[in-house]
Amino acid sequence: MLTTVALTAALLPPATASAQSVDISKWSPEYVRSIAGTEKFDTVGECAKLVPTDYKGRLTYWYVGPNDTAPAIHRRMDDEFWVAWKKAYPNIQTEIQNIGYAALLDKLRTATLGNAAPMVVRLPILGGVEFEAKGYFEKLKPEDVGYSTADFWPEGMKSVTWQGETYGIPTANETMGLIWNADIFKRAGLDAEKPPATWDDLVRYSAQIHDKLGISGYGMVAKQNSGNTPFRFMPQVWAYGGGSLDETSDKPNYKTIMLDSAGTKAALQAAYDMYVRDKSVPVSALTNTQGDNQNPFISGRLAMMIAHPEEYAKMRDLASKATGKDKETADAVVANMRYGLLPSGPARRAVVFGGYNIHILKDEYVDGGIDEKAAKAFVCFSASPEWTTKIAWVSSNPGNLRGFRSEWMKERLATIPFLDITTSMLPSGIPFPVIPESTEIMNSIIPEMLQNVLTKKMTVDAAASDAAAKVKDLVGGGL
Repeated sequence: MLTTVALTAALLPPATASAQSVDISKWSPEYVRSIAGTEKFDTVGECAKLVPTDYKGRLTYWYVGPNDTAPAIHRRMDDEFWVAWKKAYPNIQTEIQNIGYAALLDKLRTATLGNAAPMVVRLPILGGVEFEAKGYFEKLKPEDVGYSTADFWPEGMKSVTWQGETYGIPTANETMGLIWNADIFKRAGLDAEKPPATWDDLVRYSAQIHDKLGISGYGMVAKQNSGNTPFRFMPQVWAYGGGSLDETSDKPNYKTIMLDSAGTKAALQAAYDMYVRDKSVPVSALTNTQGDNQNPFISGRLAMMIAHPEEYAKMRDLASKATGKDKETADAVVANMRYGLLPSGPARRAVVFGGYNIHILKDEYVDGGIDEKAAKAFVCFSASPEWTTKIAWVSSNPGNLRGFRSEWMKERLATIPFLDITTSMLPSGIPFPVIPESTEIMNSIIPEMLQNVLTKKMTVDAAASDAAAKVKDLVGGGL
């Protein structure tokens, strides 16, 4: 199936690709495999050119790290990162806060207002521009820590650019795939080895699975104030030709509202058809996050969902803890897990270009002031080919494109099932609008629009118009 994936130079601007040591114009599973393991890296040596390893200083750092529910390999790589950092820079006193995904932005908002922020923060891709627009971040580009902008994915660099200035560096480029249970497909009369090619097919598959087997076909996520919702709904919107603003264009100016476009309405109608008309998705979709799809999937009661490569590791973890008949079922589900590209639509195949970016706070907002050398040494270490590959081990792609040439990428490809699929989605990645209001749009307005349709509070047309009006009011004179 992978050999049929068409990822060619037509997807990417040739002028950008030619400047990179990794030629993204050639992007395909075969190309990624061909370059993996072709370059050796000395992370400490590279960062020592910037800041000597005997430097004495202090660092404070906040990030979203693994929690107790994360796959074991994710927690292990995080542990190894901190051991390696302390070994590389033993004289930099480091204070770390691992903060939950849902809490980090609010905590940083409070901290910056009280001049009690950390020196360095790694934020989800959606969060950074809000703080840059308020003047909280130092200007920061790859060249400032010894790397080249050309060695970071163009869409990743777009996500850290505000009004022509770069204010961060990508550490993970996150794309997802469609997961399905091949046995459920077979029992429902579908081709077990082929995912739905289009979103219209997905709606049809979901209904067929529900009608024939009495279980949920697709793991819809529609919770308000949850990043999981736009990460799963916006690819559908973009595929149908819609958007929030003009984020799908080659050079977006974020001036045109697309929430009331025909494409967005088509995506809303498809969601309505699954939830209301066909009842082929969980009733709890209104309050579900992706985590709520995991137990139904491992127990064989859910056929399809959108997730990262780490979902396979998570399912294996869940299966290992099951007992009796539950274990038999869970082991069978793991054996029948398949990954494919997200469905396409009339306009395109799309996925959210997500991930994490690292930023340095300005001195006046930092508790105790900033140690610039310590901060830059840490950013260099974090944004290296080695650690952007290892930290993304089962969940994402290296933020530093040189990581695709590393021995660690070769190991990942050999040991992580289905990694090719999500890596192959990178050229289809679209970042959320890089404007300060993006978090409010994605986490509040769009989920509310979706819920207004699913609960029949509003028609598709009314919900789309309401959301467009809310965005216009939110951004005001920016449009």
